[in-house]
Amino acid sequence: MKNKPRPYVLAETNWKTVKGTKYSVAVLPWGATEAHNYHLPYATDNILAENAAIESASLAWEKGVKVVVLPTIPFGVNTGQMDVKLCMNLNPSTQYAILKDTVAVLNAHNITKLVIVNGHGGNDFKQIIRELSVAFPKVFVCTLNWWASLDPKAYFDEPGDHAGELETAAVMHLTPELVLPLSEAGSGSAKSFKIEGLKQGWVKAQRQWTKVTQDTGVGNPKAATKEKGKLFFDLSTKNIAAFLEELHQTDLEEFYE
Repeated sequence: MKNKPRPYVLAETNWKTVKGTKYSVAVLPWGATEAHNYHLPYATDNILAENAAIESASLAWEKGVKVVVLPTIPFGVNTGQMDVKLCMNLNPSTQYAILKDTVAVLNAHNITKLVIVNGHGGNDFKQIIRELSVAFPKVFVCTLNWWASLDPKAYFDEPGDHAGELETAAVMHLTPELVLPLSEAGSGSAKSFKIEGLKQGWVKAQRQWTKVTQDTGVGNPKAATKEKGKLFFDLSTKNIAAFLEELHQTDLEEFYE
């Protein structure tokens, strides 16, 4: 935490500041607590989602966007990793309950725009957002994956799906003290489905993680560097900040063209 509380980070700021600030957009980082190969911390998805949310909010705040970053939700949907020690699972129905209570607070205080900054591939909020739109029609809720605003293939040899080069490089940039030497990382080699439709991706199903990968990683992390991580993280957060600014400026009653 920086010496001075950041007014756009709810966990750091105070009632004196919050009382007098008319926030227009709330940002909710959402991650997971799960194994990330041998070399990355269990909190990888939380680290990435929270840092991306806060850095994006910082850039947007400088442009006059009254954004507030809520505390990170640290557990995600890990139903396919129940046999991996201490991978913490949160069912989609539980995610809905958490989001419903969160949106109820925002609705009560007239904050009508919520952006979920997601750091975990197992989290899928699309159907939850549909249900929330019925419960709270005045609150616009959207979700984004922090890594998805630009093509990672332009920045990494092999981005990977889980604990691969992309995630490893980003964590090396943000919290290098939590990353083991890459010599201790597994290869991240993974099996795919045998059935063609599942392999191609037009049929969707959950993967049973321990049958897919031996080291819990999917993607080779060996080419990761903190320099690659910084470049990709900086560009991603600039894109997210631009979205927050545009969302702030757009009237929900004039949302379509």
